[in-house]
Amino acid sequence: MFAMDRAAPLWLRALAAALAGGLTPLAFAPFDLWPLALFAPALLWLCLRDQSPRRAAWLGWLFGLGFYGVGISWVYVSIHSYGNASALLAGLLTAAFVAALALLGAAQGWMYGRLFGRGGGQWLGFVGLWLIWEWVRSWLLTGFPWLYLGYPLIDTPLALWAPVGGVWALSLIAVLLGTGLVQLLLARTTRNRLLTATLLSLPLAGIALLPLSWTQSSGAPLKVALVQGNIPQQMKWESGRLFDIISRYQQLSLQAGPVDLLIWPETAIPSTLHQAERQLSPFVAALARSGTGFISGLPSVVQDSTDPARSIYHNSLAILTPEPAVYHKQRLVPFGEYVPLESWLRGLIDFFNLPMSAFSLPQSEQQPLPLESHRIAAAICYEIAYPELVRRSSLNSDLLLTVSNDTWFGRSIAPDQHLQIARMRALENGRWLIRATNNGISALVDSQGQIRAQAPRYQSAVLVDDVQGMRGLTPYQRSGVWPALLIAALFCSLALISRLRAPAPKPRGHSRSAR
Repeated sequence: MFAMDRAAPLWLRALAAALAGGLTPLAFAPFDLWPLALFAPALLWLCLRDQSPRRAAWLGWLFGLGFYGVGISWVYVSIHSYGNASALLAGLLTAAFVAALALLGAAQGWMYGRLFGRGGGQWLGFVGLWLIWEWVRSWLLTGFPWLYLGYPLIDTPLALWAPVGGVWALSLIAVLLGTGLVQLLLARTTRNRLLTATLLSLPLAGIALLPLSWTQSSGAPLKVALVQGNIPQQMKWESGRLFDIISRYQQLSLQAGPVDLLIWPETAIPSTLHQAERQLSPFVAALARSGTGFISGLPSVVQDSTDPARSIYHNSLAILTPEPAVYHKQRLVPFGEYVPLESWLRGLIDFFNLPMSAFSLPQSEQQPLPLESHRIAAAICYEIAYPELVRRSSLNSDLLLTVSNDTWFGRSIAPDQHLQIARMRALENGRWLIRATNNGISALVDSQGQIRAQAPRYQSAVLVDDVQGMRGLTPYQRSGVWPALLIAALFCSLALISRLRAPAPKPRGHSRSAR
């Protein structure tokens, strides 16, 4: 890797950049080769060193192709298996999606080449820009906060930094350590080696000073039951299947025995509550008499506040006992829950006309779900991937709850990635997390991000265990992403200063590195 000197030809850099991108997702679940989270970005940095903005953009795009091509290959399953697209069309749509996301890598590469093309602080600029672009991905065009580089570190000692700075801090540390080790070997002076080594030692030495937990138990444990229905996706929205689906969930629920809280996953009730009321009412009444709280995912319909004649549908999570309360999903999945450019795309192909792909965003801020003495911060499916959204919800909550229907992903790597993301939210916020899904991976995660109980995947199951409410706030809950962003901005500033102080490059005819 260190042979990638300034004279390396573009084709070699291009190959290495694409390889680095393709290797990076192997650091994540289910592969868990976490050292690649350090190695792969360092290889990309070596490819980008001393390149023009144009070349750096090209190399960044190739990295993005490998990164997203491997990391979100499960998109093909959703489009082909459940979107009724042919293998060819699904492949083309997936390739287009990957190529579009790779443009983020191109923009990041171009900015690196433009701002930090030379000077001794190039590696610091690379580290700072990486974190800034991960943050940009969390909100640009509604955001795609998937595959943040900090997730693979959740089972390493460095995970102690997550309650301090969130997954953002871990991403920053991963890139810092990877590129810093390379910089240490490339440094030409003892002074630069000492400065680099000192900076690298800070996150490692800081582990010894961090507490194991920032939050404390609150009240008695809550006995919960997660019902995993394993309803086939093709069956879920078929007309006439509502009775059978609810019956399956009710029968499985009886296996749980007496519990404090019963949870069904995302859209477990595939209809509005009004349509399912006749079948559900006796079941809900029996739960209420036994003092069991009951939460289920379902579509809900409300009147538009600006046009009472218009109905709006939401992907919702509802407490049906003891006191009704509803949470509406705040981050919708493009094409799965709404169709961008709907007037042009709706009906063009089956994939643009998926069942329940006409959900709307809520018209007001959503609050935690109240369950007697508990306050539950809810996240439906994809929402759990938004660190700041979950952080804000957790501030006035003592438990986290996420429900999902990962059946859309088939037997791909996506459910494992999704669970890893959920575990990070528990660790960041110092809260136990309840994860109920249709076919896996249903799990209970403690406030340290460790799985305490897990249901078998791809089959009907009932998971029963205790969860513990937590009080207190982690530093990340208090400050959010901003400390990590400030450090990233500091690194970029130091790199810019180093560039301004660097001697001007020699004329093209006097140096091979001027290619």
